Amino acid sequence: MEGQAMQSLFTANNLWMLVATCLVFIMHLGFSTLEAGFVQRKNVVNILFKNVMILAIGLLSYCVIGFNLMYPGADYAGGFFGFAGFGLSAPEGEAAAIEYASGKYTYWTDFIFQAMFAATAATIVSGAVAERIKLNSFLIFSILLVSFVYPITGMWKWGGGWLNEAGFYDFAGSTLVHAMGGFAALAAVLVVGPRRGKFLPGGVIKPIPGHSMPLAAIGVFLLWFGWFGFNGGSVLSADPMAVSLVFVTTSLAAAAGAVGAYIVSGLMFKNHDLSMVLNGILGGLVGITAGADLMTPLSAIAIGFIAGCIIPASVVFFDKIKIDDPVGATSVHLVCGIWGTLAVGVFGSKAGLGQLWVQFYGVLAVGAFTFAAAFAFMYLLKVTVGVRVSEKEEVVGLDVEEHEMHAYSDTVDPMLELVK
Repeated sequence: MEGQAMQSLFTANNLWMLVATCLVFIMHLGFSTLEAGFVQRKNVVNILFKNVMILAIGLLSYCVIGFNLMYPGADYAGGFFGFAGFGLSAPEGEAAAIEYASGKYTYWTDFIFQAMFAATAATIVSGAVAERIKLNSFLIFSILLVSFVYPITGMWKWGGGWLNEAGFYDFAGSTLVHAMGGFAALAAVLVVGPRRGKFLPGGVIKPIPGHSMPLAAIGVFLLWFGWFGFNGGSVLSADPMAVSLVFVTTSLAAAAGAVGAYIVSGLMFKNHDLSMVLNGILGGLVGITAGADLMTPLSAIAIGFIAGCIIPASVVFFDKIKIDDPVGATSVHLVCGIWGTLAVGVFGSKAGLGQLWVQFYGVLAVGAFTFAAAFAFMYLLKVTVGVRVSEKEEVVGLDVEEHEMHAYSDTVDPMLELVK
C-alpha cells in the first residue's frame, strides 16, 4: 500500500511539472505577441521569426550543452563552473524516475521544464534590440547566451554552486532568468545602438509607438497565464499548499504592478498609458518571482506595487540616457528583477540585513558576469559579421528586407475591385 501511495504521489508531482512546462511554453507565445504589438508594422514578421527561432535553438542548445553546464552533478557542486558532458544521458531504471528527485519528477521532466526557462532568457533580449539588429547575428548571440552564459550563472544557485552555498535565494528566477536576460539586453543595446530617428539633436526624444496595442495586451495576458507555470512549477512538486500560495502571491503582485504603474504614469505623463500598465503587470510578475513562496499576500502586493511604480520612472530614465528599448525589457526584466531579488531581504520569511546583503552581491555577481560576457559576444559579432542592418533596411523595414514578406496583406481583394 505504501508503495502504491508513493507511486501515486510521484505521478501527481510529475504530471504537475509537465503541466507547468506547458504553461511556460505558452509564455513564448506571450512574448511573441507582446513584442509584435510593440514594434512597428514593418517589423512584425522579423520579431515573430526571432521568437520562433529562439525557442527552437534554445531547446537544442540547452540539450547539447546548457543543461549539463547548469546541473553538472555533485562532483562540481559548490563552485563556479562544472560540466557533466554533452547531450542528455538519463540514469538507468528508477534512478531516472521515482528516485531521480525524491519522487517529484523524472530526469526527462527536469530537462524540459528547465529548457523552457533557458529559452526565456534569450527572448528578453529580442525585444530590446528589435527593429535594427541583423537576424543571423542575433541568432548566433542567442545560441551563445543559452549555451554558456545562462547555465553558468544558473549553476551558481540552482546547480548547487557558490551562491547557493552563500545562502542566496531566487525561487524562480528574478535574477537568474529575468535580470540576467535584462543585463544581456542592456549590453546588446549598447553595442547595437538606438533606432534611427529615436534621439534627435537638442535632446529631443521621438516616440516610436508600436503598431498594435491589442496584440501587446494579449501578450501580457498570456504571460500572466504562463507565469502560473513559471512560478507554480518552481515549487518542483504538486504540494497543494505551496503551489496554491505561489498562485496567490503571483497574481496579487501582477495586479498591484498594474495599479502602481497606473498611478505613477498618470502623475508623470498626465494621461493613462496602456503600455505602462501592461509593463507594470509584467514588472510585478518579475518582482515576485524571487520570493513567491516566501511572501504573505500583503507582502506580495507591496512588492508588485513598488515594481509597477518603478516601470514609468525606469522607462524615462533609459530614454534620457539614450538607451533605446522598444518593448521596455530593461525596465521590466532588469530593474524589476533586481528589485524582486532584493525584496527577499526586505519582505517575507527570510527578511533581514544579512539576507539583503547576500541578495545584493548575488545580483551584482550575476549581473557583472552576464553583462561582460554578453557585451563581449555582441561586440565580437559587430567587428566580424556586423550586428546592425543598413539604413535602407531599417527605413523600409526588416520584414521586406530580410524576409520578403509582410505581416499583413497590403493588396486589395480582386473581388472587391470587380464589384466596384
